[in-house]
Amino acid sequence: MELWDAYNENEIKVGIDLIRGEKIDKGLLHAVVIIIVFHEDGTYLLTQRDWNKSKFPGLWEAGASGCVLKGESFLDAAKRELVEETGIVTKDLKLLYSSIDKDINVLYKVFLCTCNIDKSKIVLQEGETIDFKWISSKELIDIIGSEYFINPSPKELIQYVMSNQ
Repeated sequence: MELWDAYNENEIKVGIDLIRGEKIDKGLLHAVVIIIVFHEDGTYLLTQRDWNKSKFPGLWEAGASGCVLKGESFLDAAKRELVEETGIVTKDLKLLYSSIDKDINVLYKVFLCTCNIDKSKIVLQEGETIDFKWISSKELIDIIGSEYFINPSPKELIQYVMSNQ
């Protein structure tokens, strides 16, 4: 059983535990982190979700993502998910933006990991990710909003990528 902290729209914990798979009451949010991975050579990491995932199977996403566990900070969750889904270890993550999707009761925090790693050394997490590729900022902008890509805030992601070309 996976437990999450419940948050309100002001991003404050409200003292209620949420359980993965159970209905979340209106007005409560669970937290999800997304980690955009940018290589110093100017490319972005895309990972492909496992075909057996219940949500968005087979779609590509920028970097890594996952739920914030009960008692975990957003930053610690981002570091954990990044290691689990890509093998990248970092202490240097920068918060880019937050967004809320009230329709699915999710508070998103999007972080940036800038790295200079051996690009062939990505370690995929079994059951989570099945493939990866490095793409240019133009290619990332082109895939955002397509039927092959999942991101909760495409407008903000495009805005970020375009401002950093």
